[in-house]
Amino acid sequence: MGTHFFTGFPGFIASQLIKGLIKKGKLQKLYVLVLESQLAQAAESIKVILDELEVILPFEIIPGDITLKNLGIKEKELAMVQDEALTMWHLAAIYDLAVKKEIAWKVNVEGTRMVCDFVRAHPSINQFIYFSTAYVAGTREGKILETELIRPNAFKNHYEETKFEAECIVEQLKGEAAVTIIRPGIVRGHSKTGETIKFDGPYFFMNMIDKLKWMPIIPYVGKTDAHINVVPIDYIIDATIFFVNHEPALGKTIHLTDPSPHLVENVYRAMVKELTGKEPKGRFPRTLAEKGLTSKQVQRKLGVEVETLDYLTWNAVFDTSIADELLKNSGIQCADFIASIPTMSRFYNENKHRAEFHIPIQ
Repeated sequence: MGTHFFTGFPGFIASQLIKGLIKKGKLQKLYVLVLESQLAQAAESIKVILDELEVILPFEIIPGDITLKNLGIKEKELAMVQDEALTMWHLAAIYDLAVKKEIAWKVNVEGTRMVCDFVRAHPSINQFIYFSTAYVAGTREGKILETELIRPNAFKNHYEETKFEAECIVEQLKGEAAVTIIRPGIVRGHSKTGETIKFDGPYFFMNMIDKLKWMPIIPYVGKTDAHINVVPIDYIIDATIFFVNHEPALGKTIHLTDPSPHLVENVYRAMVKELTGKEPKGRFPRTLAEKGLTSKQVQRKLGVEVETLDYLTWNAVFDTSIADELLKNSGIQCADFIASIPTMSRFYNENKHRAEFHIPIQ
């Protein structure tokens, strides 16, 4: 049991972590830092979680902003958490691949700097768990190690760049606090239920396939021998909760990525077959796809951000040696992506007409 303090609520991963902690009996009191504009949504989200799990536990919704000193927390609330033993989770970030640099920098980099300063000022925090991304690797290729944080020659987008800069800040905190850095792959819905709250990442492929299924033939997009690293939310939740107050996880950076990733083309083929009942045939040149998707109108029509194409030909493999060792004998494993596509597709088909699941393409 313990007291947990979250940024990034009521986001999907933070919400699922809170539910998981309650189910595992690891949460007895909850603090969530929430922007003023999201207070009502956060209150409703906590009510839904507690009602669903049929539990009663003390919680505080603290208005604040990670980009401000002391996270924008007022003196009264600050005094409340000052000396309380906490596990602190930092998930607040801009995750959009198409985000403008200045916005991503303010939230992802400067926000993380402020959170780290907050941790330094609160020695009662017994573990700080930071959600980074495996894609801090940028354009590096080959085997990417958990023990590495190497600045690449370039990044595919501002999301990757700002998450790299943010992880550098958290890395510096390791010598001063009990830090665990989580680097997830591309996160998809639950491997058994398909549940998610937004259709991004691999769901962009599903959007495109769904929009094009009227065609007699659906082609591959370009040709690639790259792998895609997609992990189900339940693996992320189960593994991360296992690391809470787990001595061997302190001071570690952990790849929560698929240890057996599939080829992009095999995933695409499985999605096309599941959503349309037919195999893809022929190839549409990637250069033409990129040219077509420079049009925002085309992106909106197909439900695909052009930045997604950058991951179709990127040849990198994430080493999971630390994750494998930490999770050994835990029974926690990453579900196979292709085997989960029927469940993923079923949830997608049930919810694809609901606007709140789709990412607005600006």
